[in-house]
Amino acid sequence: MAKKIIFFNHKGGVSKTTTTYNIGWMAASKGRRVLLVDGDPQCNLSALILGENFEKYYFDEETAKQNIKDGVSVAFEAKPAPIAAVDCPRSPRNQNLYLLAGHANLSEYDAALSFAQTSNNAITTLQNLPGAFNRLIELTAERYEIDIVLIDLNPGLSAINQNLFISSDAFIVPTNPDPFSIMALNTLSDILPRWTAWAASSRSLFEESAYPLSGSTPKFVGELIQRFNVRKGKAAAPYRDNINEIKETVVHRFVPAISKQHMLFDPAAYEQAGIGDDYCLDEVPDFQSLLQRSVDAGVPVFALTDEEIGQTGPVLEGMQKNRERFREKFSTITDMILEVVSYADGV
Repeated sequence: MAKKIIFFNHKGGVSKTTTTYNIGWMAASKGRRVLLVDGDPQCNLSALILGENFEKYYFDEETAKQNIKDGVSVAFEAKPAPIAAVDCPRSPRNQNLYLLAGHANLSEYDAALSFAQTSNNAITTLQNLPGAFNRLIELTAERYEIDIVLIDLNPGLSAINQNLFISSDAFIVPTNPDPFSIMALNTLSDILPRWTAWAASSRSLFEESAYPLSGSTPKFVGELIQRFNVRKGKAAAPYRDNINEIKETVVHRFVPAISKQHMLFDPAAYEQAGIGDDYCLDEVPDFQSLLQRSVDAGVPVFALTDEEIGQTGPVLEGMQKNRERFREKFSTITDMILEVVSYADGV
């Protein structure tokens, strides 16, 4: 069964969507069949894959209902039909990369899901809701013989985010070097173990439902520190203190908190994957001038061709060097993630 990895931080602006896209693309380039799941009503991940066909996808009769919201609608609207896999578009430039598209109105289901997750299965009509999203993802992954599922969430602490989080096998926390990321890590130190504890205590309540809760326990892969400027080969002075404080918060606050709910891999798994004691997968600087070109081309910065960079001479040479640095970074990050997740339960 495909392993599900979630990218989550309730703080916005930490490049969750871009990171999900980049790592998914890299994993697919390495021969893995990857399903990107867009759990954010802003649908930015869907836009990255669909490109110019984004609006058409949601209005064309053939594809309008092929998305995460319509995929679980039979459960949330109590229709007499089972959840089924949805059709997934693929990236034109990376045929191993599939998309379970998002939906702008996904949050409409949040209130019902929240009620279902707090009613302790006392209301029969709600008993199938907590397992619905996981069932949709698993069926879709089976249909396309997916190896790895990467899930992007919106920045918030909603019931849908909770539900998708507890259904995952592993999670990554993207951050950027500012005081708000440190505050967010402190909040997640309380929230994520609480969500996991709820799942552990509630599985038996839903085991007779049409869609039982996932039996997985989300385990921490590591944090990514992103979006900072570089001076003389390292993070510029205004960012360095925050980078160090993020690492210290992870080690001394976050990891001890989540370990109480068994949300860590065995130490040997991190060692084998090359993940250090600070759990930092890497420090990824700002993409700078490559970013807009990657948006225009519809590919990650490391997949840009020289023609798509559109420069000549020394400017082209400099951007080529940056492209290769990012390719090397994301290749290494992806290898670490794939290695440590291979130790997830059931592998």
